[in-house]
Amino acid sequence: MRPNLYFRSMQLSAWEKESFFAPQDIVIIGSGLVGLWCARELAIHRPGTKITILERGFIPAGASTRNAGFSCFGSPTELLNDVALLGADRMWEIVEMRYQGMQKITQVFNEDLIDYERSGGYEVYTNPRNETFSAQVEWLNQGLHRISGREQCFTWADSKLGEFGLHGFASMIENELEGFLHSGKLLQALVREVQNLGVQVFAGAAVSGWEQFNGKISVDCKGGWSFSTERLLVCTNAFTSLLCPGVRVLPGRGQVILTSPVPGLKLRGAFHFEDGFYYFRNLGERVLLGGARNKAFETEQTTSMDTSEAIQSALEDFVATHILPGGAFTIEQRWSGIMGFTDDKQPILQKVDDRVYIAVSCNGMGVALAPIIAEKVCEMMN
Repeated sequence: MRPNLYFRSMQLSAWEKESFFAPQDIVIIGSGLVGLWCARELAIHRPGTKITILERGFIPAGASTRNAGFSCFGSPTELLNDVALLGADRMWEIVEMRYQGMQKITQVFNEDLIDYERSGGYEVYTNPRNETFSAQVEWLNQGLHRISGREQCFTWADSKLGEFGLHGFASMIENELEGFLHSGKLLQALVREVQNLGVQVFAGAAVSGWEQFNGKISVDCKGGWSFSTERLLVCTNAFTSLLCPGVRVLPGRGQVILTSPVPGLKLRGAFHFEDGFYYFRNLGERVLLGGARNKAFETEQTTSMDTSEAIQSALEDFVATHILPGGAFTIEQRWSGIMGFTDDKQPILQKVDDRVYIAVSCNGMGVALAPIIAEKVCEMMN
């Protein structure tokens, strides 16, 4: 307790007031994917702008580094469900944003730097293909052609089920445009990028609130620190209601398991099942599997970082049934990340108060959406 009490009572030096705590042009709350991409975009398009990012944790603690590392824009069943929920026009709008974001990641960062692998993506089905669904997939291909330029984005790949060592599935669709990356290395690369652009990033700076006076915003952090800024951008995703109670973002916990190395593992690629609620891939010679949130929506609508026995059991059963039946493996790691969802699956980008903006809720697609959300934020804050 003594060090905390000491720092709380410590007075800032003249040097600190004129450097670390100098008045800022923009303060961003949250150093996850959206916060970092926004800082990068703002710094590039507004040279000389003083930008500070405040992160409550030692590292981002939402979903940015606690996901499965997929680079994707949506499986066929997920996109068709979105059509039913949003309508075709809005579905295509969000898919285009995701696709453009995927392209931007590899334009900005060397693929080796972030372990980006163009592995291909797949959706597996327990039922054989039928004419109705095949026609829907062809309709999706027509729309994706406009976005990606590819004639056939989704192609049937039933013959590869055995090649990947999968069991209990009758059909499969391949998407050559998908892949995966190393989430931690992507965040590290973004931090280095924004720091090189002059952005300062403070970890362990938990914002308790803010107030406006004399045309400025005072952002207060736990421990007694405060920052003065012209404008404030909130990028706290599922935790937004803690700072902006009027903004409706529902938390959704995504649980993940990682197996021990499996000699001779055949699985290669990024896979989806059950409308995207299950997602799995190889991580080297190990199997990484996440999801099953649809088995317990209410209990998974939480900001708790714990894992639950029900979801963990469902994930383990999936591995034992479909990926490594009868195989000798153990679960070496378990973790969870907290995603943010809206009722209409659209990100929230808006001005919520004089000089205060928010960019939250990627609806489980933060890797792909964040780069394009950042572009829109930059326009919004003009």
